[in-house]
Amino acid sequence: MSGARFAASFAALGALLLRHRLAGLGALVLLVVAALAAAAPLLPLPNPDLTDLANRLQRPGAPGHPLGTDHLGRDLLARLVWGTRLSLAVGVFASLIAALAGSCIGIAAGFFGGRTDNLLMRGIDMLMAFPYILLALAIVAALGPGLLNALYAVAIVNIPFFARSVRGATAAIAHREFVDAARLAGMRNWRIIGGEILPNVAPVITIAMSTTIGWMILETAGLSFLGLGSQPPQADLGSMLGEGRNLLINAPHVSVVPGAMIFVVVVSINLLGDGVRDWLDPRLRAGQLSRPAAVTRIERADAGAAHRPDGALLQVRGLRTRFVSAGARTQYAVNGVDLTVDAGQCLGLIGESGSGKSVTALSLLGLAPSPPAVIGGGRVYLAGEDLLAADFERLRAIRGRRVAYIFQNPMAALHPLMTVGAQLTEAIRCHRRMPRQAALDEALGLLRQVRMPGAAARARQYPHELSGGMRQRVGIALALANAPELVIADEPTTALDVTVQAQILQLLAQLRRERNLALIFVTHDFAVLSQLCDRVAVMYAGRIVESGPTHDILARPAHPYTAGLIRCAPRLGGGRRPAAIPGLPPAADRLPRGCAFAPRCARRREACEAGKVASTRLSAARRVRCLYPLEAA
Repeated sequence: MSGARFAASFAALGALLLRHRLAGLGALVLLVVAALAAAAPLLPLPNPDLTDLANRLQRPGAPGHPLGTDHLGRDLLARLVWGTRLSLAVGVFASLIAALAGSCIGIAAGFFGGRTDNLLMRGIDMLMAFPYILLALAIVAALGPGLLNALYAVAIVNIPFFARSVRGATAAIAHREFVDAARLAGMRNWRIIGGEILPNVAPVITIAMSTTIGWMILETAGLSFLGLGSQPPQADLGSMLGEGRNLLINAPHVSVVPGAMIFVVVVSINLLGDGVRDWLDPRLRAGQLSRPAAVTRIERADAGAAHRPDGALLQVRGLRTRFVSAGARTQYAVNGVDLTVDAGQCLGLIGESGSGKSVTALSLLGLAPSPPAVIGGGRVYLAGEDLLAADFERLRAIRGRRVAYIFQNPMAALHPLMTVGAQLTEAIRCHRRMPRQAALDEALGLLRQVRMPGAAARARQYPHELSGGMRQRVGIALALANAPELVIADEPTTALDVTVQAQILQLLAQLRRERNLALIFVTHDFAVLSQLCDRVAVMYAGRIVESGPTHDILARPAHPYTAGLIRCAPRLGGGRRPAAIPGLPPAADRLPRGCAFAPRCARRREACEAGKVASTRLSAARRVRCLYPLEAA
């Protein structure tokens, strides 16, 4: 089993290197260089230490000497191959020693903290108090010239670099919930370090190694350049560079050849290190930590076909969004969504977790992160203008000005290092030119409008100093900063207690009436939805399965899934117990051919699984995507 896992991991690394062209190029170049260096004893090369003064300083291309000869007539190709072999070995072993020692120190300091942290880090600080080149020279001077002593010197001076980097990464996760869960499970410290801490800091160690191997080759070369590393007649890249420094005018190839090899080796190691880092971190393999584009990537197959808007404020027609993750199957999150929102209307978007509600909301403004998100089709009309066809500057002018967004987690949405007032002022001045003081006065007015107690004092505070309900009120104030026509609220009450949740819902309802706001409210709770929304769109597996007025759907659901969601909601009195919907939603990369809800539906028939089920009209205001809707409709 371990062999199979190793083979699978090796295959995954190979696939990653093929996909990341620069990392693959670095791996290919380094593989060629390492293969030549390893095969040095087998290659038909002359003795690298054999002098021939009669043929000194031969130019590249001379008979028998493809790269020429040095000042003693020694073959440069032979010395380059053997010198590269030696420099690579020194760089790799010195990096391994520094990584092992520094990582152990960093993990111990970050994990245990307290006195252990102070003792270890103060020792590291003492090493870092000396310039690392001077410290390396002092170590070599104390131990004596020689390549092995140079290896020890460059390894020791690089230990602080690893210790600091790994200590910071360890301290950031040492008190995370999954580490606390491991402690509560009774695991010993060494098991927690090996099973929970080390896999999370391994990418940091890999990145540090990919950087330091190149640096250590350069540092060893520098010591050899000064005569403190390899001793004649032994050759490494640094000593070759040092021997050719006095011949730059008459015979520049003597120093250019080893200098070019140092450049090639260091660059290829750094490129390969980036690829290995991506391979070690599953989030990087999936593209989750890649820097997202400013606008979701759009690849609409129906670019030539357009729907004619009918005058509503927002119309969504056939919206499709998928996630293309590296090495995984395509996830179809939104599969042809149709929505309509009029001015002053509140539309509730409801469904189980993973049904595509948030992705739909983010896709409306091109906020779904690319990579890995791709909008594959559809139209999003705002007052007749297709937002998916707008360029970035036009879309930036619409975001926050005409359409605003209230995020689910205000602590993650608010800037942790800016005061609340500064963030509101920035949001106002981003779209409107006005003096800072006038913007601050308007920000205070917004805080008062969202019923923030002590608005002036709260404006001077940071997000971490506010409660969850206060932070959510700040998020609402940010959304209202520029008097938008449409506000998208993505589960803004999920993390709040029922008292604060009721206050937020009441606030949104009041602001909608006062400002004639159109509101899209994303939730998975019918009880919340019934208090606020005029219309409901029920979502399942990326599709709208039922839509209509809130009262009608709650009283007479037509789709079995809608009825199941309503039965799941607890209700006081009446003696009814909540009943869970059997089964699980389908995987987004393996959607069934027919009705996605059919495997969980008690009313399914063969026709339900035979092919695509279209949305049909039940009445002027209601639609359902079901071949056999409930008779109560």
